[in-house]
Amino acid sequence: MTSAKTLAIETRGVSRRFGRRWALAEVDLQVESGTTFVLSGRNGSGKSTLLRVLSTAIRPDLGQARVGGFDVRSHRDAARRATSLLGHYSNLYDPLTALENLQLPARFLGKSQGRSELLPALEQVGLAERADDPVATFSAGMRKRLSLARALLKGAPILLLDEPFGALDPPGFRLVADVLESARRDGVTVVMATHQLQRGSELGDRALVLQSGRVVWTGPAPELATAGAAAGLAESR
Repeated sequence: MTSAKTLAIETRGVSRRFGRRWALAEVDLQVESGTTFVLSGRNGSGKSTLLRVLSTAIRPDLGQARVGGFDVRSHRDAARRATSLLGHYSNLYDPLTALENLQLPARFLGKSQGRSELLPALEQVGLAERADDPVATFSAGMRKRLSLARALLKGAPILLLDEPFGALDPPGFRLVADVLESARRDGVTVVMATHQLQRGSELGDRALVLQSGRVVWTGPAPELATAGAAAGLAESR
């Protein structure tokens, strides 16, 4: 039977074209509130494009998408407030410290910029001891963790993550997995694009595989590793 849970995200026939190429083609998606949904597929399969549509960064050319109950076209501002996006690139400010990289968005979000209020966000991603170091000195994995802290700072009910495990070492993997599990316990809906099939299988509730912008498989996340292998996806470590 269909679950009575509310849907955090629903798309019907969502399509997006860049030039002559369809990056997304008739994508149907349902994500229940408070769950973790995993997107997988090869590079160029449409994962990042789908996340950008859901975050309202770009509009679909065809189809409908609702995020947090809001249509991404007709209620774009409300849909945008309901989401926080961790993009593929960090877009951090290298000359600023880790703390300053959180203070800046906190200012625009109308949140406290105090050190005592923001240090817990850095502690959550294992960077409290580097709060006053410029981001220019950070490794790629540290930048990823700082970007995650910034995404969480918004406090949005829907978290969109593009390769959150990219550039992380094993301790970083465990730390980010713990952060995502904590967010899930708090009722946050997580949509995660990742090449880490086994990790997606372990962390997700539901999953889908995209191929050339089309959904070729959807099902329980624990089956993702097997489905991904069948779709020709090699596990990334």
